[in-house]
Amino acid sequence: MPGDTTTSPEAPTSDALARTPLHGLHVALGARMVPFAGYEMPVQYPAGILKEHLATREAAGLFDVSHMGQFSLRPKSGAMADLARAFEALVPVDALGLREGRQRYGFLTNAAGGIEDDLMFANRGDHFLVVVNAARRAADAALMEAGLGGACEVEPLDRGLVALQGPAAEAALAALAPEVAAMRFTDVRAVTLAGTEAVVSRSGYTGEDGFEISVPAGATVALAEALLARPGVAPVGLGARDSLRLEAGLCLYGHDIDAETTPVEAALEWAIQPARRRGGARPGGFPGAERILAEIEGGAARRRVGLRPEGRAPMREGVEITEGGAVVGAITSGGFGPSLNAPVAMGYVPTRLAAPGTRLGAILRGKDLPVTVSSLPFVRPGHRRG
Repeated sequence: MPGDTTTSPEAPTSDALARTPLHGLHVALGARMVPFAGYEMPVQYPAGILKEHLATREAAGLFDVSHMGQFSLRPKSGAMADLARAFEALVPVDALGLREGRQRYGFLTNAAGGIEDDLMFANRGDHFLVVVNAARRAADAALMEAGLGGACEVEPLDRGLVALQGPAAEAALAALAPEVAAMRFTDVRAVTLAGTEAVVSRSGYTGEDGFEISVPAGATVALAEALLARPGVAPVGLGARDSLRLEAGLCLYGHDIDAETTPVEAALEWAIQPARRRGGARPGGFPGAERILAEIEGGAARRRVGLRPEGRAPMREGVEITEGGAVVGAITSGGFGPSLNAPVAMGYVPTRLAAPGTRLGAILRGKDLPVTVSSLPFVRPGHRRG
C-alpha cells in the first residue's frame, strides 16, 4: 500500500473531519486523535509510538487505513486485457502482465514525468481493485475517469481497510482464515473473515510481513476486534506507521514524492517493468514517458537516498544537505528509528553524491553536522516471497 500525505488538497471542504468505520473503537481504546488528510485518525494509543513501533517489528500491529481511497476499475467490454491496456495509458507499469490474484505497486504520472500519486492495484479476475492515497482520492478519480477513455467503469468503493503487520501477522490472521498461510508476498485472494467477505493481500507499508484486508464498511469493527483479540496483536497509530515506513525506506506522498519528482529521481524505477521500457513489448505510452525512459537509461540529475546522521539528534523534513559547506539537497523524511536506536532520514542529493558511504553534512540548528549516505531500506524486509 502506498504511503499517504499529511496535506489534504482534495479533502472534504467542510470544517468537519471525516471518520473511518473504526473511529469509535479508536476512542474506546484511548487513542489520541488528530486531523490527517481530511480524516480524524489515531496518531497513537496509550502504549505510545515507541512501543507500538517495536510491537509491530516483534509481533503484530493493526493499523486503520480505511481513509485510503478504494476503487473498482471494470472493463466495459468484459475483457481484462482491454482494462489493462487502458490503465497502462495512465501508469508506467505492466498491467497487462499482472496475473489474476496478484497485486502490483505503481504510480500515476503527469506530462512532465512527475508522480501525481502512488497506488496499489490488484487483478481480481473481472476488475482491478485500486487503492490510492486519501488526500488524492478525488483527483485520482478524475484522472482515471478522464484517462481511461470510456473503456472502463470507475467505481468508488465504500469499504473499510486495515493492515495487519509483523512477524506474528500470519498466525493471527490464519486463526480466522487458515488459507492465508499459503499466500506469498503480493498475492490477493477472497476469504471469509469474522463472518464477512474480505479481500486480502499479502502486503503492507512497514517492511514487515503482513496483510491488508478490505471489507464492507459495516464489517470493519467486527474484523478489527477479532484481530485485536489474537495473541500479540496491538493497535498502532499513524506515528508508528510513519517511523516504520521510514525505516523500510518507503516513500510518503507529498514529502518524498510529488508531482515535481520523477520515478527515477525517487529511486522507484524498479516498479517500471521491462515491458514498458525502451525495447520492451509496450514501451512508453504513459504521461511523461519521454523523460522517464530517458532517465532510466541515462540517469537523473538528483536521487533519493537514505541518510544516517551521526549522533542522536533526528534530522527532519526540510533540513538542508551540504557538501563542503554548500547546500546540495534537502531531507524529505526523517526521525528516530526505534528498531535501530538511531536517527534515520531520506532526502535528495545530486546523483554524483548518491553512492552509499558518501560523507555529507546537514544543517541542524545552525550547525553543519555529518551524515552518511546509506543503502535503503534501513531494516531488513520481512516479506514472505517463497
